[in-house]
Amino acid sequence: MSNSSSKRSYKDLISTFGPAVALILVGFWIAYQFVSPPPPKKISITTGAKTGAYYKIAQQYRVELAKEGIELEVMISTGSGENISRLINNEADFAFIQGGTGSEGEALSSLGSLYYEPLWIFLRKNNKVDKLTDLSGQRVAIGLEGSGTQILAIQLLERNQVNDKSAQLLSLSTVDAAKALVSSEIDAAMMVGSSDSEVIQQLLRNDQVQLLDLNRADAYTRLLPYLSKITLSEGIIDLKNNFPSQPITLLAPTANLVVPEDFNPALSVLLLRAAKKIHGVSSIFSASDDFPSSKFAAYPISEVADRFHTVGPPFLMRYLPFWYAVFIDRMIVMLVPLLALLLPLGKIMPPLYRWRIRSKIYRWYKELQEVDNSAYGKQITELQFKELNSELTKIENEVNKVKTPLSYADQVYNLLIHIDLVRKKLNAGQANN
Repeated sequence: MSNSSSKRSYKDLISTFGPAVALILVGFWIAYQFVSPPPPKKISITTGAKTGAYYKIAQQYRVELAKEGIELEVMISTGSGENISRLINNEADFAFIQGGTGSEGEALSSLGSLYYEPLWIFLRKNNKVDKLTDLSGQRVAIGLEGSGTQILAIQLLERNQVNDKSAQLLSLSTVDAAKALVSSEIDAAMMVGSSDSEVIQQLLRNDQVQLLDLNRADAYTRLLPYLSKITLSEGIIDLKNNFPSQPITLLAPTANLVVPEDFNPALSVLLLRAAKKIHGVSSIFSASDDFPSSKFAAYPISEVADRFHTVGPPFLMRYLPFWYAVFIDRMIVMLVPLLALLLPLGKIMPPLYRWRIRSKIYRWYKELQEVDNSAYGKQITELQFKELNSELTKIENEVNKVKTPLSYADQVYNLLIHIDLVRKKLNAGQANN
């Protein structure tokens, strides 16, 4: 077969299937607009001070994410207030936020609460304080400015008519507040932190310091719904010495995993899987599997997180490595238009291709019939004979140049036989003239 024949064959294929391929490509392009971008290989979290619980927990997330090929940058901050600001200004990808520190209207979502963050209100041993109202006129450390501790402390104190006019409210870090309390430079210190915190443990075991029992905790949880009433059980800190000697009621917000509303869905699932592994264990305030939870959320729970808390991770991520699951999930969206187009095109294109081939054969037969009609039973001149013979040669050459599928080979060979038959009739008629 000559090159011109092959080119013509390819031209037939392109002219027949080209529009279908173009339609499929357009479908792919439209579908691609709805495909979420692939997760980045590097993300950042904003936490708190290097000595705080958020920073330490972030190191655990870094290890878990590294197992899936994701690098986590851990950023220190002054606390939840700065963390929220960074998320809003796109300076960090996700953050730990203390419940109750956010505001309505912020374009942020919660992936869930992670654990209770008890509010510890430590007093000097002989400080006669039974409720927060009694802190009026005293020197009280309320945490650094912008920290979740200070935001919560001010909310609670204001509801007890205690403010910077009726008391000396001091912006001190947890470490500085503990030192000041032990040295009698302040009368009380309000701290939000884990019971595992070294500072909290030291204050709990210091016989010059006492822990305030919040008898009106139920009232606070009604006024501030993001708070929970928790109990420091008798003897749970030190069973041998039975400390505390009686149950102590505390209030606790929860630490939340917060992301921007447009955060990558696949990364949301990955973070929730890490959260399940890190926080799904029992503590002195919660049972195993209490966290992560959709309860006590600092912001509206994202749709991805809501499904995760209800039914667990998506099917593919249960059985496949993260990046394989992400790839397949994204490709499924791309395959929808392909299947939607291939099914009808698969029925349309073969008949269309058959019609194109047959239409050419029928056209050649028409031309052949015209030659036959011009010569049959007529006296023709030498010039007419040459013209008709030339027309037959032209038809024959066109037929020979076209590469047809095997299923149509019999029709092509029949046409060639008929061309030869008409040529013989033409020659016989010329010989009789």
